[in-house]
Amino acid sequence: MSKLSAEDKFIDVSDYGRPIAVVIANKLKNTSATPVHVTLLFGLCGLAAIVSMLNGYYILAGILLILKSVLDAADGELARVKQIPSYTGRYLDSVFDIILNLLILLTIWHITDYSIWLTLLAFACLQLQGTLYNYYYVILRHHSADGDKTSKIFETEIPIAYKRESQKTVNVLFTLYTMFYSVYDRIIYKLDRNAPEAKPFPNWFMTLISIYGLGFQLLIISVMLAAGWVDHIIPFFISYSIFILLFIATRKFLLANS
Repeated sequence: MSKLSAEDKFIDVSDYGRPIAVVIANKLKNTSATPVHVTLLFGLCGLAAIVSMLNGYYILAGILLILKSVLDAADGELARVKQIPSYTGRYLDSVFDIILNLLILLTIWHITDYSIWLTLLAFACLQLQGTLYNYYYVILRHHSADGDKTSKIFETEIPIAYKRESQKTVNVLFTLYTMFYSVYDRIIYKLDRNAPEAKPFPNWFMTLISIYGLGFQLLIISVMLAAGWVDHIIPFFISYSIFILLFIATRKFLLANS
């Protein structure tokens, strides 16, 4: 099942794990496994990648990060094939992502000579990149006729839990989500506050912006680990942020000429 209508689909370079994720979801469709179980599994996979880095097994760490990306897609895919959307899964997924991103960069800081401040700057850059991609992608999904609208363009109010989930759990996860992500959401919104009113973004533009998707970010880290370029990961993600302003300027140009 797709998150977008057929006419709005684009080549998402960060979603390379989707075909395998679909297979996993279909295998689990008639089992007792839930999307949250898969989310917990990708969390463990991310932790295993960190342990591998700490022990110098960089190629294994890269493989585990790619596997984490596949499982990250599989939990949402399982929710769709089982037709059991949940806010618990939606927020738990995001909370795990940002915690793992921080731990991955702190691990790279630990095994390199970079300062903690540059590491934290790289983490902020990584999150801003992902936030821009998610911002535009969620807007497109809400504009799409058959788009998945579980994620909101603006996460400002605690949603009412589905019958199958606990409202208390949703409340806690929403609080964590807003605590972790709100600063990045506000920055991106201030940079491009008119994006939600724009016409649907062209497919080629969404393909370009997908280089900021978490899956592609982790793929870059995996390749750099395997190539022995661990020392270059932190400066890379700082400099990689130059495209944020370029993408926003392109989006505004498209709006002005649409």
